[in-house]
Amino acid sequence: MSYRRRRKSLFDIFDEWIREMEEEMREFIEESEKLFRVSPEELDELRKKGLGPYVYGYRIHIGPDGKVKIDEFGNVRREGVKPRITEEAEPLADVIDEGDKVRIIVEMPGVEKDKIKLKASGKELIIQASNGRKYFKRLTLPDEVDVKSAKASYKNGILEIELKKLKGASGEYEIKVD
Repeated sequence: MSYRRRRKSLFDIFDEWIREMEEEMREFIEESEKLFRVSPEELDELRKKGLGPYVYGYRIHIGPDGKVKIDEFGNVRREGVKPRITEEAEPLADVIDEGDKVRIIVEMPGVEKDKIKLKASGKELIIQASNGRKYFKRLTLPDEVDVKSAKASYKNGILEIELKKLKGASGEYEIKVD
């Protein structure tokens, strides 16, 4: 009697891959919950300081380099073992490399257009906003950009910034939001 080894089908490989991803996600969530656990006493102390609401979120995606990236957003930040809650929330942002230009899309609901401050220099963009809600985000861009070519618009809580790429850009430049 001869036994033949059964080849894995594409569905078997896909099922195995999904199981591995689910296990990794479960481990990631368990570790995140351990890091961000705040005692009731600490929550009371934060409420007395007027901090709140507390927002923490993350997005997992594949970056342009093919590696898994985890983007965190909200007003809860990790500093060592303990979480730190701040007044400024870190908005969720997408940096899209479009060849000759870089497009940045940022979710910032609840602010007025004239309260948004953008500063760019070289490969860095700083986004700040404050009126009612406060936001702060420091982004590293994929390439140096021509800060004078910057265009920014804000509509329905979405900030969109477009910068042309340039080798050897220098100086700091404030961007006007349309």
